[in-house]
Amino acid sequence: MTQRAGIEHDGPERGDPAGAAIDAGAELDPVHPVPLPDPVFKPGGLTTAEVAERVARGAVNDVPVRSSRSTADIVRGNVFTRFNAIIGVLWVIMLVVAPIQDSLFGFVIIANTGIGIIQELRAKKTLDSLAVIGEARPSVRRDGRAAGISTSEIVLDDVVELGPGDKVVVDGVVGEADGLEIDESLLTGEADPVLKKPGDHVMSGSFVVAGTGAFTATKVGREAYAAQLAEEASRFTLVHSELRSGISTILKYVTWMMVPTSIGLIVSQLIVKDSNLKDSIARTVGGIVPMIPEGLVLLTSVAFAIGVIRLGRKQCLVQELPAIEGLARVDVVCLDKTGTLTEGGMDVTELRTLGGADPEHVKKVLGALGESDPRPNASLQAVIDAYPDSEDWRCTESLPFSSARKYSGASFSEGDGENSTWLLGAPDVLLPPGDPTLEEIDHLNEQGLRVLLLVRTARELDDEHVTAGVRPTALVVLEQRLRPDAADTLRYFDEQDVQAKVISGDNAVSVSAVAGKLGLPGAENTVDARRLPTEQDAMAEELDKNAVFGRVTPQQKRDMVGALQSRGHTVAMTGDGVNDVLALKDADIGVSMGSGSEATRAVAQIVLLDNSFATLPSVVAEGRRVIGNITRVATLFLTKTVYSVLLAILVVCSQVEYPFLPRHLTLLSTLTIGVPAFFLALAPNKERAKPHFVKRVMRYAVPGGAVAAVATFVTYLVARSHYSGPGALEAETSAATLTLFLTSMWVLAIIARPYTWWRVALVGAMGLGFLLVLVIPWLQDFFQLKLVGTTMPWTAVAIAAAAAALIEFTFRWVDRRFPG
Repeated sequence: MTQRAGIEHDGPERGDPAGAAIDAGAELDPVHPVPLPDPVFKPGGLTTAEVAERVARGAVNDVPVRSSRSTADIVRGNVFTRFNAIIGVLWVIMLVVAPIQDSLFGFVIIANTGIGIIQELRAKKTLDSLAVIGEARPSVRRDGRAAGISTSEIVLDDVVELGPGDKVVVDGVVGEADGLEIDESLLTGEADPVLKKPGDHVMSGSFVVAGTGAFTATKVGREAYAAQLAEEASRFTLVHSELRSGISTILKYVTWMMVPTSIGLIVSQLIVKDSNLKDSIARTVGGIVPMIPEGLVLLTSVAFAIGVIRLGRKQCLVQELPAIEGLARVDVVCLDKTGTLTEGGMDVTELRTLGGADPEHVKKVLGALGESDPRPNASLQAVIDAYPDSEDWRCTESLPFSSARKYSGASFSEGDGENSTWLLGAPDVLLPPGDPTLEEIDHLNEQGLRVLLLVRTARELDDEHVTAGVRPTALVVLEQRLRPDAADTLRYFDEQDVQAKVISGDNAVSVSAVAGKLGLPGAENTVDARRLPTEQDAMAEELDKNAVFGRVTPQQKRDMVGALQSRGHTVAMTGDGVNDVLALKDADIGVSMGSGSEATRAVAQIVLLDNSFATLPSVVAEGRRVIGNITRVATLFLTKTVYSVLLAILVVCSQVEYPFLPRHLTLLSTLTIGVPAFFLALAPNKERAKPHFVKRVMRYAVPGGAVAAVATFVTYLVARSHYSGPGALEAETSAATLTLFLTSMWVLAIIARPYTWWRVALVGAMGLGFLLVLVIPWLQDFFQLKLVGTTMPWTAVAIAAAAAALIEFTFRWVDRRFPG
């Protein structure tokens, strides 16, 4: 809502969202702190004219649903960076004092920035289009009719309907409630659902776990509690990931190294050496520019953006960009059975009456139970499809199904005037242990069938002991439809060393049978979660030993995710039901089905819009590709930074001319880093990402850069003693450039492993590119590279070969001494 306190409109102004959290019973006007009366509930909702009036004065839910950064943010984020500013200043200097060849680095940065902007805009387009597909459409009553509308179209005083799994999108006051239970744990931390009655307040960000109802919107837009949090949570972001924080750490240290080194280089080249001013400036800039690993940030952004685009083509909505990184680190995936391993729908295959019950009467009971729930779950929908309602039964009270209690119920006035109360749900919850009926049910569960028990109770539905002394009346046998792609997906996870844990609220034996049919490793190791220890370490031990868990409550799912994380696991949780919300929120990566409840889609980082469990391997593979390849190519960029800084230090200490002009290092960077890094960053990579990004990269970059710097400087000093007279500096630079290129090429050859035909071709093409520069006269002149004689060039090659051997030995020693 755009209005603030003091702007007039019909009815009192709603107050500060924080007030709803402090005192949910009374709203306060921020100007006149007097409790405001609750709005009058209109069962039929607002009229078209009333809606238009509220829209005209801006009383609408105008918080933008942001799936991505704005175009302005993308341009700003790619253009206005610390290193672009440094390079921009140096570029302007070089355009003034040197030939265009020495300003090529500026054009490269412009091209890189342009590529980054284009890729992020493509990712934004993909995300925005997918967000529209997956957008929640709450049911709102207007002119006496209910219809789904966009959350941004809700206006003040709208009547919004609620059902199981629905997210409360704006603050309001309940007007209708039928067993309405709201989970506010994501706002308050309290795990127990709150029973809501007419007149109670509901807050945006909470969700319905059971029952139905409707409420009047009292705060919309930015005034709604959690509106800003929701906007922030769904924003496409490039922060809060180990990879990007690691890169930021590296850049911080690089900046610290650059400042004193650059000052020393400037003093050395401009003051100490009595040489041509413009040439000194050019060589000074040539020493500073390669210290900046500018392409690393660009390549990270591009890799993430392309990952989003690739996943978007598979109908996979990435709601938080770091989720791609998290996927690469996943080593345990927790699967909810219903909707993940099995399809959402079920079929009633058999009805077994118990205790001599009349089958026709039982069918009437089941039909009436189905009719009593306006938002049936998959099990009850199968019952409704099989047994239509009998019109002569009237429901007097109902108890909606909830995942915590595992059953639903209703009281009826039957057509003959008799009153009865019935419960339908999990047999092992409704019956005491050892009941003979459970043995019969176990045989059905062992076949992978789902069984509901219908019982008659003599107690009232609101009696906390309503299940005591129930009379079993019938078994409803349901067949679950296995997803045809589930077995292949589980096999993929097994091959990739990702443990799969099936965590379900269903009977443990039935869940085990389904998992066994799909070939889940360890499916025979089944645990009834009611016997799981509550202490975290003990629970984690049980989770490590077993693969299938049944009768898991929503709170237990959350605890199990925490227990796995306490053992150092990176956990992905999949789910589509409201009972999965808490676990999805706490998991490292939450994956929701597109057809899942609104609440699960809201808290998940990734939404599979096509509801295909088979998409998960592609999602995990994309994460591994992005992170594995960024880790790989970061070594190239930081090796350049290390050898540039060390070369500058050696030049300062030796009081000699800096050996390179900017054109030389632009050429080397393009051939040994820029072009190959782009291809390597987009290559397939199945290796699971490992932690400690900075340590893993620097353990190769530091020794590799140090060897390259020393080898290049040795060649330069040898060349200085070999050449003399006019053109000596150009010849010395050419020899040093040859050594640095060959050494850098060996680092590239190591990074490119394991070799495939295209990787070999890539390395070969870069070598051929440098050879063409050395043999084509106009390229020699353009880059001021010309090898003089044979002795010094072969000496440069020999020094490079020794450096390459040392780098190979050092990298292998690092692998053994500091394994990743």
